[in-house]
Amino acid sequence: MIEVADSPEESRYEIRVDGELAGFSQYRRRPAALAFIHTEVDDRFEGQGLGGRLVSFALDDVRSRGLAALPFCPFVKGYIERHPEYLDLVPEEKRPNFELG
Repeated sequence: MIEVADSPEESRYEIRVDGELAGFSQYRRRPAALAFIHTEVDDRFEGQGLGGRLVSFALDDVRSRGLAALPFCPFVKGYIERHPEYLDLVPEEKRPNFELG
């Protein structure tokens, strides 16, 4: 079973497989935004699409909370590039900082 959840006490979103931590996306809380700084999936779980599931969950959560996303993490930035439906989460005036459309 795969579970994804925000772990605010750790300042990260976590993805677990059968209860075992498989990966996380670390963030820093900003006024009205989450700044994603690092995403990691354990080598044993790579190639299963878990990174994408983790980031899509995190970005959907950011949207539902009415926050913006600041993709300092290259993995999150790349995910947004490949999934332009999330581009609106990055404030328009900040997009040039991340080389996003």
